[in-house]
Amino acid sequence: MDRTLLAVIGVLFLATLVRAILGFGEALLAVPLLALLMPVEQAAPIAVLVSITIAFIILVRDWRKVHFRSAGSLIVSTLFGIPAGLLLLKTVPEAVVKAVLAVVIMAFAVHPFFTRRTYVLKNDRLAWLFGFNAGVLGGAYGMNGPPLAIYGSLRRWKPDDFRATLQAYFLLASIAGMGGYWITGLWTPIVNHFYVAALPAVIPATLCGHTIGSRLQPHRFASYVYSALIVIGAILLFQAFTARSAFIAP
Repeated sequence: MDRTLLAVIGVLFLATLVRAILGFGEALLAVPLLALLMPVEQAAPIAVLVSITIAFIILVRDWRKVHFRSAGSLIVSTLFGIPAGLLLLKTVPEAVVKAVLAVVIMAFAVHPFFTRRTYVLKNDRLAWLFGFNAGVLGGAYGMNGPPLAIYGSLRRWKPDDFRATLQAYFLLASIAGMGGYWITGLWTPIVNHFYVAALPAVIPATLCGHTIGSRLQPHRFASYVYSALIVIGAILLFQAFTARSAFIAP
């Protein structure tokens, strides 16, 4: 087994563990690291195939905990957001979008650590807003997760419900994504090769992460979700800064 394949398996194992514990967050970990080892045209579909696998395994065990109405509203509104995301990608500088997104995510995630006052969404009336934004970010940069995690936090879902509902969303979104890769010719034999090779690591990482996540107390799980969002925001801010620096460099 060559070093590249070992590195790919290691990245996917770590990303899968994070996703199985929290329900989201693997995309910003897996794709950038895989892109250091292979073309991003290969890294993205591999990550999406792994996403399908994780979602399927978790849903087989926890489908009863899915908030189907919430998931449906999020998915439908996402479909309307994707075209807007593609337009955003073409018209607004990436550094600007990522910087604004980073500030919004970090402001939301930091807030609970400094105040006891919390906001709660008692129904799905605003699900379309978060789903639409997930579609915009997914269409532009493949980052559906943060708006969904924020929505689940505001709805005060139990940890198992949080993870299961997000997996229902990600399963359908990822299948649609692979359809797009197939149409554009990016679903190739080499993608299948890396994916199949990584399955012996992805499957136990999913099961292990799911077990760890299911044992977390709700308040501790919420803290981990907020912490993960802060990390994601910091990564986006760094990406925005480096993109801007590259743009203005002589």
